[in-house]
Amino acid sequence: MNIAIWQWGLIIVSSLILFVISPLAKTKSDFFKATHRKKAPNVFMLTGSLIISWIFAKSITNAANLGLEFGIVGGVAYAGYYLSFAIAGILIYNIRTRGGYESLHNFFTSRFGKNAMRIFSILIAIRLFNEVWSNTMVIGSYFGDLGSTPYYASIIVFTLLTLAYSLKGGLSSSIFTDVIQMGLFSILLFVILSSIYSSTNFSVSDTVTSGVWSFDMGLNLLFAALLQSFSYPFHDPVLTDRAFLSSPKVTLRSFLLASVLGGACIMLFSVIGVYAKAMGMQGQAAVEVGKAFGTAILLIINFIMITSAASTLDSTFSSFSKLAAIDLKLGESISFGRIAMGVLVVLGTIPIFLDAEILSATTISGTMVIGLTPIFFFWKLPAPKISFYLSIFCGIAFGFLLIFDLIPGSWILTTGPYADLLWVNIWGVLSCLIVYMIPAWIKLW
Repeated sequence: MNIAIWQWGLIIVSSLILFVISPLAKTKSDFFKATHRKKAPNVFMLTGSLIISWIFAKSITNAANLGLEFGIVGGVAYAGYYLSFAIAGILIYNIRTRGGYESLHNFFTSRFGKNAMRIFSILIAIRLFNEVWSNTMVIGSYFGDLGSTPYYASIIVFTLLTLAYSLKGGLSSSIFTDVIQMGLFSILLFVILSSIYSSTNFSVSDTVTSGVWSFDMGLNLLFAALLQSFSYPFHDPVLTDRAFLSSPKVTLRSFLLASVLGGACIMLFSVIGVYAKAMGMQGQAAVEVGKAFGTAILLIINFIMITSAASTLDSTFSSFSKLAAIDLKLGESISFGRIAMGVLVVLGTIPIFLDAEILSATTISGTMVIGLTPIFFFWKLPAPKISFYLSIFCGIAFGFLLIFDLIPGSWILTTGPYADLLWVNIWGVLSCLIVYMIPAWIKLW
């Protein structure tokens, strides 16, 4: 069996099917707000869309690799980011019901002015830009070595095919296909885990006891993920756009469910890496386990990657088109939204030709936006505009400390991998809280 032919078949056939069944957006509300027959997404659709749009190829690859590195502790650590759903759901529920805001851009413009809204838009645009290359690189890795012709060809074909059905329906296509992709992900993950536990001596008990709960073995990342969850979700429009589609109660219920179920999915997928660790494998955990179990399981893992990457990409395209057309009011039409998608595809594909790392796309971008923490947690506090700027740029400064490895050793109070990430975030969040509060206190006095 020529696995390359099967892999190409999975990408092309699945994408064409999604294109055919995706709804055609006829109104701006269909394209930008995912209405279908003038109805907003229900709890089932919204929950499924939230989960699968965050279980992207980058995430499950990282989860499997962290399982390989740290055992189940690595999977739990990465699942810590899914606290983001609960925090965003609760805070945005209050922002909508008590504040009366219709979007985060409406919130920023009203509270801190248009320039603050523009800065926020730049932050989320960078996030969306990162989502394109960091997910398509995972797809490429299943087709060939980094830099090879099959690697680049698969990325370009996959990206363009996903763009095709995104252009057709915008956010309506994204939500509709997300539900299908979530169902496929669940079935395929069940098949993989069944194969691991039924055909080997590896047991659930081995999984649970596979890691050591210490800072040297993953706890740094767990605490960093939990801390970043207080700001991380607010710079991801794939998540926050979905917080304004349905009624506040439906939205809150969906976000709380997605937090629990999404975290569980990530932990379960990390079992692939835990198994790889137990078997002494090295390299990309998901790829190596797939090879060990044969062509069928490798293709299933490959299909999971295609499914999860496609769900994130179409959401990314939809969010960027809404950002450009509706939030920034650059051209409030479906046509302009489709043009914006094309622009993102070009810009977001450039980094695949550079030396980029997929985990850094999450951890560094998460640090750069820690300045959003006090802004959202104390949204009712009558803080002056200067509080926004001080907090945002303080967070960005700490992000640069992490990027350029400029953190003083005396700041890092634990040992092990990701200790620098944890402590940059701890000191950074504390600093952002202080600089945000000082002008607010002065104003209150």
